[in-house]
Amino acid sequence: MLKKTVLATLLASSLITLTAHAQTGAEQSFKSDLGTVTATTVAQGLDHPWALAFLPGSQGILVTERPGNLRWVSPQGKVSAPLSGVPQVWANGQGGLLDVVLSPDFVKDRMVYLSFAEGGKDGKAGTAVGRGRLSADLSKLNDFEVIFRQEPKLSTGNHFGSRLVFDRDGYLFIVLGENNQRATAQDLDKLQGKVVRIYPDGRIPDDNPFVGQTNVKPEIWSYGHRNQQGAALNPWTGTLWTHEHGPKGGDEINLIERGKNYGWPLATHGIDYSSAPIPEAKGKEVEGTVGPHHVWQKSPGISGMTFYDGDRFKPWQHNLFIGALADKDLIRLQLEGDKVVHEERLLGGLNARIRDVRQSPDGYVYVLTDEDNGALYRIGLQ
Repeated sequence: MLKKTVLATLLASSLITLTAHAQTGAEQSFKSDLGTVTATTVAQGLDHPWALAFLPGSQGILVTERPGNLRWVSPQGKVSAPLSGVPQVWANGQGGLLDVVLSPDFVKDRMVYLSFAEGGKDGKAGTAVGRGRLSADLSKLNDFEVIFRQEPKLSTGNHFGSRLVFDRDGYLFIVLGENNQRATAQDLDKLQGKVVRIYPDGRIPDDNPFVGQTNVKPEIWSYGHRNQQGAALNPWTGTLWTHEHGPKGGDEINLIERGKNYGWPLATHGIDYSSAPIPEAKGKEVEGTVGPHHVWQKSPGISGMTFYDGDRFKPWQHNLFIGALADKDLIRLQLEGDKVVHEERLLGGLNARIRDVRQSPDGYVYVLTDEDNGALYRIGLQ
Protein backbone atom coordinates (compact mmCIF):
# COMPACT_ATOMS: atom_id res chain seq x y z
CA MET A 1 0.00 0.00 0.00
CA LEU A 2 1.23 3.47 -0.77
CA LYS A 3 2.59 5.51 2.10
CA LYS A 4 0.36 8.36 3.18
CA THR A 5 2.58 11.12 1.84
CA VAL A 6 2.87 9.56 -1.60
CA LEU A 7 -0.85 8.86 -1.68
CA ALA A 8 -1.65 12.45 -0.79
CA THR A 9 0.42 13.68 -3.73
CA LEU A 10 -1.32 11.31 -6.13
CA LEU A 11 -4.75 12.25 -4.85
CA ALA A 12 -4.07 15.96 -5.11
CA SER A 13 -3.06 15.54 -8.75
CA SER A 14 -6.44 13.99 -9.59
CA LEU A 15 -8.55 16.75 -8.10
CA ILE A 16 -10.32 19.65 -9.63
CA THR A 17 -11.35 22.33 -7.18
CA LEU A 18 -14.75 23.75 -8.01
CA THR A 19 -16.50 26.44 -6.02
CA ALA A 20 -19.74 24.45 -6.14
CA HIS A 21 -17.93 21.43 -4.72
CA ALA A 22 -16.12 23.22 -1.90
CA GLN A 23 -16.45 21.96 1.62
CA THR A 24 -18.37 24.44 3.70
CA GLY A 25 -18.00 22.81 7.10
CA ALA A 26 -21.32 24.39 8.08
CA GLU A 27 -23.01 22.66 10.99
CA GLN A 28 -26.72 22.53 11.77
CA SER A 29 -28.26 21.19 14.97
CA PHE A 30 -31.54 19.38 15.57
CA LYS A 31 -33.10 18.21 18.81
CA SER A 32 -33.68 14.48 19.23
CA ASP A 33 -34.82 12.05 21.89
CA LEU A 34 -31.21 11.22 22.68
CA GLY A 35 -29.60 14.67 22.64
CA THR A 36 -28.65 17.06 19.84
CA VAL A 37 -28.08 15.75 16.33
CA THR A 38 -25.50 17.65 14.26
CA ALA A 39 -25.34 17.72 10.47
CA THR A 40 -22.03 18.96 9.07
CA THR A 41 -21.71 19.71 5.36
CA VAL A 42 -18.83 17.69 3.92
CA ALA A 43 -19.33 18.41 0.21
CA GLN A 44 -21.83 20.15 -2.05
CA GLY A 45 -22.60 20.55 -5.74
CA LEU A 46 -23.25 16.88 -6.43
CA ASP A 47 -25.70 16.06 -9.22
CA HIS A 48 -28.37 13.80 -7.70
CA PRO A 49 -25.90 11.67 -5.72
CA TRP A 50 -27.22 8.14 -5.21
CA ALA A 51 -24.78 6.14 -3.11
CA LEU A 52 -21.49 6.34 -1.23
CA ALA A 53 -18.72 3.97 -0.18
CA PHE A 54 -15.87 4.63 2.25
CA LEU A 55 -12.36 3.87 1.08
CA PRO A 56 -10.13 2.26 3.71
CA GLY A 57 -7.54 4.13 5.73
CA SER A 58 -9.22 7.57 5.67
CA GLN A 59 -8.68 7.80 1.90
CA GLY A 60 -12.01 9.45 1.25
CA ILE A 61 -15.35 8.44 -0.20
CA LEU A 62 -16.63 7.28 -3.58
CA VAL A 63 -19.98 8.82 -4.58
CA THR A 64 -22.21 7.93 -7.52
CA GLU A 65 -24.26 10.58 -9.32
CA ARG A 66 -27.38 9.29 -11.04
CA PRO A 67 -26.62 10.99 -14.43
CA GLY A 68 -23.61 8.67 -14.72
CA ASN A 69 -20.60 10.02 -12.83
CA LEU A 70 -18.51 8.37 -10.13
CA ARG A 71 -16.58 10.88 -8.05
CA TRP A 72 -14.04 10.77 -5.25
CA VAL A 73 -14.53 13.03 -2.24
CA SER A 74 -11.35 13.73 -0.30
CA PRO A 75 -11.24 13.70 3.52
CA GLN A 76 -11.23 17.53 3.23
CA GLY A 77 -14.43 17.52 1.17
CA LYS A 78 -12.97 18.30 -2.26
CA VAL A 79 -14.72 16.55 -5.13
CA SER A 80 -12.82 15.07 -8.05
CA ALA A 81 -13.55 15.17 -11.73
CA PRO A 82 -15.61 12.16 -12.86
CA LEU A 83 -13.59 8.97 -12.79
CA SER A 84 -12.99 7.39 -16.18
CA GLY A 85 -13.78 3.76 -16.95
CA VAL A 86 -17.33 3.97 -15.60
CA PRO A 87 -19.94 2.26 -17.82
CA GLN A 88 -22.38 4.23 -19.91
CA VAL A 89 -25.70 4.32 -18.09
CA TRP A 90 -29.34 4.73 -19.14
CA ALA A 91 -30.02 8.02 -17.36
CA ASN A 92 -33.77 8.39 -17.75
CA GLY A 93 -36.49 8.69 -15.13
CA GLN A 94 -35.26 6.87 -12.03
CA GLY A 95 -32.49 5.19 -14.03
CA GLY A 96 -28.80 5.99 -14.09
CA LEU A 97 -25.74 5.20 -12.02
CA LEU A 98 -26.98 3.74 -8.74
CA ASP A 99 -25.20 1.83 -5.97
CA VAL A 100 -21.49 1.48 -5.21
CA VAL A 101 -19.78 -0.99 -2.87
CA LEU A 102 -16.22 -2.16 -2.39
CA SER A 103 -15.07 -5.73 -2.68
CA PRO A 104 -14.66 -7.45 0.71
CA ASP A 105 -11.01 -7.92 -0.36
CA PHE A 106 -10.63 -4.35 -1.63
CA VAL A 107 -7.25 -3.82 0.09
CA LYS A 108 -5.90 -6.66 -2.08
CA ASP A 109 -7.95 -6.51 -5.28
CA ARG A 110 -9.17 -2.84 -5.37
CA MET A 111 -12.44 -3.94 -6.97
CA VAL A 112 -15.36 -1.47 -7.00
CA TYR A 113 -18.87 -2.75 -7.76
CA LEU A 114 -21.51 -0.54 -9.39
CA SER A 115 -25.20 -1.06 -10.15
CA PHE A 116 -26.74 0.97 -12.93
CA ALA A 117 -29.59 1.17 -15.42
CA GLU A 118 -28.61 -0.37 -18.75
CA GLY A 119 -30.51 0.28 -21.96
CA GLY A 120 -31.76 -2.39 -24.34
CA LYS A 121 -32.50 -2.51 -28.04
CA ASP A 122 -36.20 -1.64 -27.74
CA GLY A 123 -35.76 1.56 -25.74
CA LYS A 124 -36.38 -0.17 -22.42
CA ALA A 125 -33.86 -0.77 -19.67
CA GLY A 126 -32.96 -2.98 -16.74
CA THR A 127 -30.55 -3.03 -13.83
CA ALA A 128 -27.01 -4.24 -14.40
CA VAL A 129 -24.05 -4.76 -12.07
CA GLY A 130 -20.38 -4.63 -12.91
CA ARG A 131 -16.97 -4.20 -11.38
CA GLY A 132 -13.68 -2.50 -12.14
CA ARG A 133 -10.32 -2.05 -10.46
CA LEU A 134 -9.77 1.37 -8.86
CA SER A 135 -6.50 2.96 -9.93
CA ALA A 136 -3.92 3.94 -7.31
CA ASP A 137 -4.46 7.63 -8.04
CA LEU A 138 -8.25 7.22 -7.70
CA SER A 139 -8.88 8.67 -11.17
CA LYS A 140 -10.35 5.67 -13.03
CA LEU A 141 -11.79 2.18 -12.99
CA ASN A 142 -9.73 -0.26 -15.01
CA ASP A 143 -11.09 -3.25 -16.93
CA PHE A 144 -14.72 -2.71 -16.00
CA GLU A 145 -16.86 -5.79 -16.72
CA VAL A 146 -20.59 -6.43 -16.36
CA ILE A 147 -21.25 -9.48 -14.16
CA PHE A 148 -25.06 -9.37 -13.95
CA ARG A 149 -27.95 -8.18 -16.10
CA GLN A 150 -31.62 -8.01 -15.13
CA GLU A 151 -33.52 -9.84 -17.84
CA PRO A 152 -35.74 -9.19 -19.62
CA LYS A 153 -35.33 -5.42 -19.86
CA LEU A 154 -38.78 -3.99 -19.10
CA SER A 155 -38.36 -0.57 -17.49
CA THR A 156 -39.44 2.61 -19.23
CA GLY A 157 -37.85 4.64 -16.44
CA ASN A 158 -39.11 3.28 -13.13
CA HIS A 159 -38.29 0.85 -10.31
CA PHE A 160 -34.73 -0.29 -10.96
CA GLY A 161 -33.90 -0.80 -7.27
CA SER A 162 -31.04 -1.36 -6.52
CA ARG A 163 -28.61 -2.01 -3.69
CA LEU A 164 -25.59 -4.28 -3.41
CA VAL A 165 -24.57 -6.17 -0.25
CA PHE A 166 -21.84 -8.71 0.41
CA ASP A 167 -22.61 -11.22 3.14
CA ARG A 168 -20.18 -12.80 5.61
CA ASP A 169 -19.39 -15.62 3.20
CA GLY A 170 -18.55 -13.27 0.33
CA TYR A 171 -21.70 -13.79 -1.74
CA LEU A 172 -23.07 -10.73 -3.50
CA PHE A 173 -26.75 -9.92 -3.04
CA ILE A 174 -28.46 -7.61 -5.56
CA VAL A 175 -31.88 -6.22 -4.63
CA LEU A 176 -33.99 -5.30 -7.63
CA GLY A 177 -37.13 -3.40 -8.51
CA GLU A 178 -39.93 -4.81 -10.68
CA ASN A 179 -39.60 -2.06 -13.31
CA ASN A 180 -43.16 -0.93 -12.44
CA GLN A 181 -44.43 -4.17 -14.02
CA ARG A 182 -46.29 -5.56 -11.01
CA ALA A 183 -46.96 -9.14 -12.07
CA THR A 184 -43.32 -9.83 -12.91
CA ALA A 185 -42.39 -9.83 -9.21
CA GLN A 186 -44.13 -13.24 -9.01
CA ASP A 187 -42.66 -14.59 -12.27
CA LEU A 188 -39.67 -16.82 -11.59
CA ASP A 189 -38.57 -16.71 -15.23
CA LYS A 190 -37.86 -12.99 -14.85
CA LEU A 191 -35.47 -11.02 -12.64
CA GLN A 192 -37.87 -8.18 -11.83
CA GLY A 193 -38.79 -7.73 -8.17
CA LYS A 194 -36.18 -10.17 -6.90
CA VAL A 195 -33.26 -10.50 -4.54
CA VAL A 196 -30.43 -12.16 -6.45
CA ARG A 197 -27.44 -14.04 -5.00
CA ILE A 198 -24.26 -14.54 -7.04
CA TYR A 199 -20.52 -14.96 -6.59
CA PRO A 200 -18.41 -11.79 -6.86
CA ASP A 201 -17.48 -12.70 -10.45
CA GLY A 202 -21.09 -13.26 -11.48
CA ARG A 203 -21.21 -17.05 -11.26
CA ILE A 204 -24.35 -18.59 -9.77
CA PRO A 205 -23.98 -20.64 -6.57
CA ASP A 206 -25.17 -24.23 -6.83
CA ASP A 207 -27.09 -23.93 -3.55
CA ASN A 208 -29.36 -21.10 -4.68
CA PRO A 209 -32.96 -22.18 -4.02
CA PHE A 210 -34.18 -22.46 -7.61
CA VAL A 211 -31.09 -23.89 -9.33
CA GLY A 212 -32.00 -26.67 -11.76
CA GLN A 213 -35.69 -25.82 -12.04
CA THR A 214 -37.15 -25.45 -15.53
CA ASN A 215 -37.95 -21.90 -16.69
CA VAL A 216 -36.71 -20.39 -13.43
CA LYS A 217 -33.84 -17.91 -13.15
CA PRO A 218 -31.19 -19.62 -10.99
CA GLU A 219 -29.87 -16.30 -9.66
CA ILE A 220 -33.06 -15.75 -7.62
CA TRP A 221 -32.79 -15.86 -3.82
CA SER A 222 -36.21 -14.34 -2.95
CA TYR A 223 -39.09 -12.81 -4.89
CA GLY A 224 -42.30 -10.81 -4.61
CA HIS A 225 -40.60 -7.43 -4.10
CA ARG A 226 -41.69 -4.06 -5.47
CA ASN A 227 -39.02 -1.34 -5.65
CA GLN A 228 -36.19 -2.11 -3.26
CA GLN A 229 -34.25 1.01 -2.29
CA GLY A 230 -32.28 -0.11 0.75
CA ALA A 231 -30.33 -3.16 1.89
CA ALA A 232 -27.91 -3.89 4.71
CA LEU A 233 -26.48 -6.90 6.49
CA ASN A 234 -27.45 -7.06 10.16
CA PRO A 235 -24.02 -6.98 11.87
CA TRP A 236 -25.21 -9.00 14.87
CA THR A 237 -27.08 -11.80 13.09
CA GLY A 238 -25.72 -11.78 9.52
CA THR A 239 -29.28 -11.57 8.12
CA LEU A 240 -29.92 -9.49 5.01
CA TRP A 241 -32.50 -6.74 5.62
CA THR A 242 -34.03 -4.89 2.69
CA HIS A 243 -36.70 -2.27 2.34
CA GLU A 244 -38.92 -1.29 -0.54
CA HIS A 245 -41.39 1.35 -1.61
CA GLY A 246 -45.04 0.49 -1.39
CA PRO A 247 -47.37 2.03 -3.99
CA LYS A 248 -49.43 4.66 -2.15
CA GLY A 249 -48.69 3.59 1.41
CA GLY A 250 -47.09 0.36 2.52
CA ASP A 251 -43.34 1.07 2.49
CA GLU A 252 -41.85 -1.96 4.24
CA ILE A 253 -38.78 -3.61 5.74
CA ASN A 254 -38.18 -7.29 5.02
CA LEU A 255 -35.84 -9.86 6.57
CA ILE A 256 -34.74 -11.92 3.61
CA GLU A 257 -34.95 -15.70 3.73
CA ARG A 258 -33.87 -18.22 1.13
CA GLY A 259 -36.50 -18.95 -1.50
CA LYS A 260 -39.33 -17.01 0.15
CA ASN A 261 -42.10 -15.00 -1.53
CA TYR A 262 -42.57 -11.50 -0.08
CA GLY A 263 -45.94 -10.99 -1.63
CA TRP A 264 -45.97 -8.10 -4.10
CA PRO A 265 -48.40 -7.49 -5.77
CA LEU A 266 -50.61 -10.17 -4.18
CA ALA A 267 -50.08 -8.81 -0.67
CA THR A 268 -49.65 -5.11 0.09
CA HIS A 269 -50.48 -2.51 2.71
CA GLY A 270 -50.78 0.15 0.01
CA ILE A 271 -53.14 1.19 -2.76
CA ASP A 272 -52.60 2.48 -6.28
CA TYR A 273 -51.60 6.12 -6.82
CA SER A 274 -55.10 6.67 -8.21
CA SER A 275 -56.41 5.58 -4.77
CA ALA A 276 -57.92 2.45 -6.34
CA PRO A 277 -56.96 -0.98 -4.99
CA ILE A 278 -53.99 -2.77 -6.54
CA PRO A 279 -55.70 -5.04 -9.12
CA GLU A 280 -53.77 -8.19 -8.19
CA ALA A 281 -53.90 -7.64 -4.42
CA LYS A 282 -55.70 -10.18 -2.24
CA GLY A 283 -55.13 -8.39 1.06
CA LYS A 284 -52.44 -7.21 3.44
CA GLU A 285 -51.54 -10.79 4.32
CA VAL A 286 -51.70 -13.67 1.87
CA GLU A 287 -51.07 -17.32 2.64
CA GLY A 288 -47.75 -18.54 1.27
CA THR A 289 -46.11 -15.12 1.41
CA VAL A 290 -43.93 -13.47 4.07
CA GLY A 291 -45.41 -10.34 5.60
CA PRO A 292 -43.27 -7.24 6.20
CA HIS A 293 -41.13 -7.06 9.32
CA HIS A 294 -42.02 -3.39 9.66
CA VAL A 295 -44.44 -1.29 7.61
CA TRP A 296 -45.39 2.36 7.19
CA GLN A 297 -49.04 2.89 6.28
CA LYS A 298 -48.10 6.35 4.98
CA SER A 299 -45.03 6.07 2.77
CA PRO A 300 -41.96 8.09 3.79
CA GLY A 301 -40.34 7.16 0.46
CA ILE A 302 -37.55 5.19 2.13
CA SER A 303 -34.08 4.98 0.60
CA GLY A 304 -30.71 3.80 1.89
CA MET A 305 -30.21 1.91 5.14
CA THR A 306 -27.47 1.28 7.68
CA PHE A 307 -27.23 -0.48 11.03
CA TYR A 308 -25.33 1.39 13.72
CA ASP A 309 -22.78 -0.75 15.56
CA GLY A 310 -20.16 1.94 16.23
CA ASP A 311 -18.64 2.98 19.55
CA ARG A 312 -18.60 6.74 18.94
CA PHE A 313 -22.27 7.34 19.79
CA LYS A 314 -23.32 4.66 22.23
CA PRO A 315 -27.02 5.76 22.42
CA TRP A 316 -27.27 4.86 18.72
CA GLN A 317 -26.02 1.31 19.13
CA HIS A 318 -28.50 -1.28 17.87
CA ASN A 319 -30.32 1.39 15.87
CA LEU A 320 -31.24 1.31 12.19
CA PHE A 321 -31.03 4.49 10.08
CA ILE A 322 -33.09 4.91 6.90
CA GLY A 323 -33.36 7.87 4.53
CA ALA A 324 -36.71 9.32 3.48
CA LEU A 325 -37.21 10.89 0.07
CA ALA A 326 -40.85 11.96 0.22
CA ASP A 327 -40.72 12.98 3.89
CA LYS A 328 -37.28 14.61 3.48
CA ASP A 329 -35.88 13.17 6.69
CA LEU A 330 -33.63 10.63 8.37
CA ILE A 331 -35.49 7.89 10.22
CA ARG A 332 -33.99 6.31 13.34
CA LEU A 333 -35.44 2.95 14.37
CA GLN A 334 -34.48 1.63 17.80
CA LEU A 335 -34.16 -2.16 17.90
CA GLU A 336 -34.46 -4.76 20.61
CA GLY A 337 -33.09 -7.81 18.87
CA ASP A 338 -34.86 -7.62 15.52
CA LYS A 339 -37.94 -5.87 16.89
CA VAL A 340 -38.53 -2.19 16.14
CA VAL A 341 -39.49 -0.57 19.45
CA HIS A 342 -39.22 3.15 18.69
CA GLU A 343 -39.11 5.48 15.68
CA GLU A 344 -37.78 9.02 15.47
CA ARG A 345 -37.27 11.55 12.64
CA LEU A 346 -33.98 13.47 12.87
CA LEU A 347 -33.25 15.79 9.93
CA GLY A 348 -36.53 17.36 8.82
CA GLY A 349 -34.95 20.79 9.20
CA LEU A 350 -32.63 20.09 6.27
CA ASN A 351 -35.66 20.00 3.94
CA ALA A 352 -33.82 17.61 1.61
CA ARG A 353 -34.51 14.20 0.10
CA ILE A 354 -32.22 11.68 1.83
CA ARG A 355 -31.10 9.16 -0.77
CA ASP A 356 -28.35 7.14 0.95
CA VAL A 357 -27.27 6.45 4.53
CA ARG A 358 -24.02 4.77 5.63
CA GLN A 359 -22.06 4.39 8.85
CA SER A 360 -18.47 5.56 8.48
CA PRO A 361 -15.53 3.55 9.85
CA ASP A 362 -15.02 6.19 12.57
CA GLY A 363 -18.59 5.91 13.81
CA TYR A 364 -20.41 8.83 12.20
CA VAL A 365 -23.48 8.46 9.98
CA TYR A 366 -23.20 9.98 6.49
CA VAL A 367 -26.14 10.87 4.25
CA LEU A 368 -26.55 12.01 0.65
CA THR A 369 -29.28 14.36 -0.51
CA ASP A 370 -30.96 13.68 -3.83
CA GLU A 371 -30.97 17.17 -5.32
CA ASP A 372 -29.63 19.06 -8.35
CA ASN A 373 -27.18 20.58 -5.87
CA GLY A 374 -26.87 17.47 -3.73
CA ALA A 375 -24.80 17.39 -0.58
CA LEU A 376 -22.90 14.95 1.60
CA TYR A 377 -23.47 15.40 5.33
CA ARG A 378 -21.75 13.92 8.38
CA ILE A 379 -24.28 13.21 11.15
CA GLY A 380 -23.30 13.06 14.82
CA LEU A 381 -24.83 13.18 18.29
CA GLN A 382 -24.05 15.51 21.17
